[in-house]
Amino acid sequence: MNENELNLKNSLNSISISDSRHYSTSLIAGAIAGTTVDVALFPLDTLKTRLQSQYGFINSGGFSGIYKGLTPTIIGAPFTAGLFFGTYDGFKNLFPNVSNNTAPLVHLCAGIVGEVVCCTTKVPVEIVKQRRQASPNQESIIKIMKTAYNNEGFFGFYRGYWTTVMRDVPFSMLQLPIWEYLKKEYKIFTGKPLTPFEVAVCGSISGGIAAALTTPIDVTKTQIMLANSAVDQNFSTVFINIYKTKGIINGLFAGFLPRVICIMLGGALFFGAYEKTCRYIEDKKKNVI
Repeated sequence: MNENELNLKNSLNSISISDSRHYSTSLIAGAIAGTTVDVALFPLDTLKTRLQSQYGFINSGGFSGIYKGLTPTIIGAPFTAGLFFGTYDGFKNLFPNVSNNTAPLVHLCAGIVGEVVCCTTKVPVEIVKQRRQASPNQESIIKIMKTAYNNEGFFGFYRGYWTTVMRDVPFSMLQLPIWEYLKKEYKIFTGKPLTPFEVAVCGSISGGIAAALTTPIDVTKTQIMLANSAVDQNFSTVFINIYKTKGIINGLFAGFLPRVICIMLGGALFFGAYEKTCRYIEDKKKNVI
């Protein structure tokens, strides 16, 4: 594959799968965009986690210390975001000439593969970050890591891995095809490539829809990760318990508003920054050549 090829089709009748790019470009752009968004919206993420916590919002810290857990996020975000978008675009590039009818299926598969791969770095970071965010005892990052390892060994850092996949795969199944569809239709409507701002709006809309529909899985995932014991790791058990004890609105949809707002803003920032960074890198490559 040509490293400098930015596969933007001029013919509207032969639009490929979303501006096919080289793996390294997607990796770098995804890392930069992901880190920027995670840091900018971290306070909202903290409030969401505390609202979903089994310890209760106030006991988990309330509105104080909303940047607790930022360090593991800064360290892990570039790897997680880079892995996802590198895998996502890399998978799409395996099918460069698919038809418009087949493209959504390829987007779907690319999103699933991307989520499964990036969860290998996302879950350990989430474990430490969320326990730091919602720790009733104000535990340090080092103590949280020691507790996870002492209780469950290496697998303590992967508690809730499959629940995270169960949340993120449906999220991507909703978000990414909608994002790709909105971009394609808008490009057909305007007759020209989308600007980073227009890409950002598409990302915001698709993210908000996906966030709203996957909130119950996110609540379940949060409570599984926050539990230090090996008990209560079964998804169905935790899900049913949340429903029985707190109901639908206050239980399964706890933290709904900050989650949707955070992901809508994050979608706008992420996809906008991602597209802009990709174009900047590709332009630099062309100038070098």
